[in-house]
Amino acid sequence: MAGYLTTHVLDTARGVPAAGMRVTLYRVSDNGRHPVGEMVTNADGRTEAPILPAEHFATGRYELVFHAGAYLDATGLDATGAAPEQPRFLDEIPIRFGISDSTAHYHVPLLLSPFGYATYRGS
Repeated sequence: MAGYLTTHVLDTARGVPAAGMRVTLYRVSDNGRHPVGEMVTNADGRTEAPILPAEHFATGRYELVFHAGAYLDATGLDATGAAPEQPRFLDEIPIRFGISDSTAHYHVPLLLSPFGYATYRGS
């Protein structure tokens, strides 16, 4: 059985899924990072398919980059309802992580607000 990688984003400031956020996946090696794929979150804040499907899944180091600044700009307001500061406090949010089990489902969600974020290994 092959594993796979999924993600989703929740806009905790507005209490909604973060629809329309671009997410880029890189494989990280000693020679730098190499793009693997890119997707945009749907109305549920999830990608339509695994961002790293079973047929490409492999152990190693990876980086998800959440393009939060562009998403926050598209919402038009900050958490207080005011026009956002420029430049934004958060723009691109990189999360580096390792995949050690080639048969497991890895889920890396992002909980986002204009001035902070959290992540964890989900299920």
